[in-house]
Amino acid sequence: MFLEALGSAILGLALAWAAARRLPDRLPARPLVLSTGAAGALFGALITHSALSSGHFVLILLGAAAVSAASVSLLLRPKGSLRRTSATA
Repeated sequence: MFLEALGSAILGLALAWAAARRLPDRLPARPLVLSTGAAGALFGALITHSALSSGHFVLILLGAAAVSAASVSLLLRPKGSLRRTSATA
C-alpha cells in the first residue's frame, strides 16, 4: 500500500505540474495546483484500493490519475473575461 500511495502522489504531482505548465493563465498559484493534484491522486488511490483491494496496482494508479485530473480541472478559470449583463439589457 505504501508503494501505491507513493506512486499515486508522484503521478498526481506530475499531472498537476503538466496542467500548470500548459495552462498557467487559467489556473491559480502553482503550489495550490500541485497540492490539489497530489491530494486528489491520494484520495483516488484510497477509493480505488478500497473498491478493488490489493493486487491491482495499475488500476489503482488509473483511478488515482482520474480523480487527480478531475480535482485539478475544478480549479480552471473560464477562458477570457466574464461578461455579465443584466437580464433587461
